Amino acid sequence: MIRVEFFHDVLCAWCYALSPRVRRLVEEHPDVVVEHRCFALAPTPDAIVAIFGSKEAGKAEILEHWRAANRNDDQHRIRADLMATRPFDYPWSMPGLKACKAAEVQGGHPAHGDMFDRVQRAHLTECRNIADFEVLRECAKDVGLDVSRWERDYHSPEVQELVERDLARARIYGITGVPTLVAEGRHTLVGAQPYHRLVRWLEEVRARA
Repeated sequence: MIRVEFFHDVLCAWCYALSPRVRRLVEEHPDVVVEHRCFALAPTPDAIVAIFGSKEAGKAEILEHWRAANRNDDQHRIRADLMATRPFDYPWSMPGLKACKAAEVQGGHPAHGDMFDRVQRAHLTECRNIADFEVLRECAKDVGLDVSRWERDYHSPEVQELVERDLARARIYGITGVPTLVAEGRHTLVGAQPYHRLVRWLEEVRARA
């Protein structure tokens, strides 16, 4: 088996483009097992201001990244113009990351992946506020989780610790951006690569194994 760690953030439009390709890779290559890992582009509520100077400047620049990622996305699902009309502040990473990790506690990495994709759709296609707990709770229901258990896990110190462990793991690997794939703890592929590049990378990993 080839173990692939998929580092991603719910805020990341490029991760949204890559995720269906990773799913396809697993479907077409049964020896690949994916482990989902959290990465926080905006780890605190004030991170957008700290990075970009203001909430408004941050949102404007991020939406330009959305437009570029939408050109990369195979189905062009990313709706930057719709998000530009939304009145809420651009969200931060941790609520969505905890939501995904709480799903993982309940259903393992497959549940994490399902929750990640659902939260990303809420963020990048539906343009809802994924810093709103009720939005995340609805996503948990949509992917078939036991919502009461998910809610308890979401608020637990254990889930916070699991997110922190993923962030520490990213630092150990030297990861500075997402999406990033790491196979067998040492073979890295960065960015929303086209599917044929993922297949070629997997072949290179197998050859080095």
